[in-house]
Amino acid sequence: MKVNATLLLAAWVACAWAQSPPPMIAGVYTCTDAKGRKLTSDRPIAECADREQKVLNPSGTVKAKLGPSLTALERTEIERRERREIEERNRIADERRRDRALLTRYPGKEVHDGERRDAVVQVQSVIQTAHNRLTELAKQRVTIDGEMEFYKKDPSKAPAYLRRQLQENMESQAAQHKFVHEQEAEIARINSRFDEELTRLRQLWLLTAPAR
Repeated sequence: MKVNATLLLAAWVACAWAQSPPPMIAGVYTCTDAKGRKLTSDRPIAECADREQKVLNPSGTVKAKLGPSLTALERTEIERRERREIEERNRIADERRRDRALLTRYPGKEVHDGERRDAVVQVQSVIQTAHNRLTELAKQRVTIDGEMEFYKKDPSKAPAYLRRQLQENMESQAAQHKFVHEQEAEIARINSRFDEELTRLRQLWLLTAPAR
């Protein structure tokens, strides 16, 4: 049974070696197999597929080392680890690019504060326009309500055009209020973004400040 198990193991190793042959390197291959035998060959040695092999120069010095053949699971793990390392390197490179772009755009706090102020003022101007529109709609509503006063006992008897004006006024005011809330949220997002940038910029300005 022991002999059969050994033969099966040797056959499995040879099969794995054949499926994933190591790269050929010119030289003398040498290794010690599982039985303790020192083997040499002019090509990778199948009996040592599960262990390290050395490739020697004609002078006998070590030219290269050949690692053991990997299982599919081991190769998958190595590839996964390499992908993680590549992703991390890319993340660091992207972060450095963003940092350089931030420093170029904002060499000092006054520049950053100025751009924040301009961005907020622009949205505030839009909000003011919406408030002006709401004031106009409120005045229109007073006029409409004055006309509807004649039909307060039974609004359904009001003329169709008057009921339509009332409905449109209500919808317009609701839309303007919604728009104002959205723009106020936009100001909050702008300030949040500039706050995050400022936190990072303070670190970068400190790192790039000339030594005293």
